[in-house]
Amino acid sequence: MCNGGKRKEETQRASTMHPATGSFSPDEEPLIEEPLVNRYSRQKPSDRLHGAYVIFFLLGIGSLLPWNFFITAKHYWMYKLQNCSEQAGPGGQAASDLRDFFESYISIASTVPSVLCLVGNFLLVNKVPASIRILSSLFIMLAIFLVITVLVKVDTSTWTTHFFALTIGCVVVISSASTIFTSSIFGLSSCFPMKNLQALISGQAMGGTISAVASVIDLAAATDVTDSALAYFLTADIFIVICIMVYLLLPKLEYSRYYMNSQKESPSPATMPPNSSTEDKAEPGGTTNTSFLAKSTGIPPLRPILQKTALLGFCLFYVFFISIIIFPSLSSNIESVSKSSGSLWSTKYFVPLTSFLLYNFADWCGRQVTAWIQVPGPKSKLLPALVLLRTIFLPLFILSNYQPRAHIQAVVFNRDVYPVVFTALLGLSNGYLGTLVMVYGPKIVPKELAEAAGVLMTFYLMLGLAVGSACSILIVHLV
Repeated sequence: MCNGGKRKEETQRASTMHPATGSFSPDEEPLIEEPLVNRYSRQKPSDRLHGAYVIFFLLGIGSLLPWNFFITAKHYWMYKLQNCSEQAGPGGQAASDLRDFFESYISIASTVPSVLCLVGNFLLVNKVPASIRILSSLFIMLAIFLVITVLVKVDTSTWTTHFFALTIGCVVVISSASTIFTSSIFGLSSCFPMKNLQALISGQAMGGTISAVASVIDLAAATDVTDSALAYFLTADIFIVICIMVYLLLPKLEYSRYYMNSQKESPSPATMPPNSSTEDKAEPGGTTNTSFLAKSTGIPPLRPILQKTALLGFCLFYVFFISIIIFPSLSSNIESVSKSSGSLWSTKYFVPLTSFLLYNFADWCGRQVTAWIQVPGPKSKLLPALVLLRTIFLPLFILSNYQPRAHIQAVVFNRDVYPVVFTALLGLSNGYLGTLVMVYGPKIVPKELAEAAGVLMTFYLMLGLAVGSACSILIVHLV
């Protein structure tokens, strides 16, 4: 009786300090930042010099770095595949398609295997330590990028089709490793306060901006395409090495150890409210599923996570489904209406600046805004409405000056300013809505399921990219 009364008193005190979610409106429901367990027994350390924040930001840059560097180096790939279109006959026409639809092929090669890797990563969440998954994937990414860097200076003019096949193979391997790294580091960041999760997601967008800026600089500074590409891919190699170094530094920070250790520690039954159940009733900062903890080395329970994240998962899927159809397959093939003038702007810099750089910078801005504004909330009906509204971007880009056109000849938006505005809005909405959904997902499930929920949210994202990249080929052929 004494223990029961004491337990009840502790529960009441905890509920006073951490209000029940039912007392908040759906849009104001608190998103947990730390486990309830040990909150009172240890003082929470501060992130000195924002070390953990910077590390997650750098890891975010590295997580999408392979994809960004592949798609941004369009001039290099067109140079390497130029002999394809010079062949005569049906073989030359088929080979020419490798250039015209290169972005679509790259999208499929990078996203479809990634979905399978995400399934495997979800099954390994509690069996293989995150450190092993993260470091092994980083070393694989580094090895493949070194191969790609070496191939820059190799004359592939006599085996262009085989070079294309080798490139696709490299994309499959490096994207698979990148997916395991991204989902693992995202799952790890879900154990930290929300600001660290936002740092990771903002870093992903900054990675695209950095790759686009590096591409423009190399394009302007180097007279030879291969010299430009060599410096470009060496930059990627160096940054992957930096990611390995900063990840090894992360557990050495007291701030990081606090949250990483608290995730590993299971609450004792004495700290749990009586009659607690987590499958449907557990909320952020709430109770803990003892059956899950007893099987902490097994496969995470999928059903309760799916029940909590179903709507958010659809929103994340559709955000990236629309984005990957348009960028880069459609947007990078929109030419300046004054291309015939022969100016550097219209022939050399229009696509790198208005497609790659602008989209990635707008995407980064959209993600940064979520640090101050988080509207609509995770249960708001406005959130899926805004996500579905992005479908309007498809006809807007198709009716811009996309080239070459085979079926839809009408160009309604025949000024350069139109695709610039459309790309900026596409990037902003992708960054803002995608980040909101990504951050909400792991924070509306019990803390012990946060890492698995983070991996599952990444699965929704990659599924959207996979389906969208397949549809992008269809859209491109229909234009």
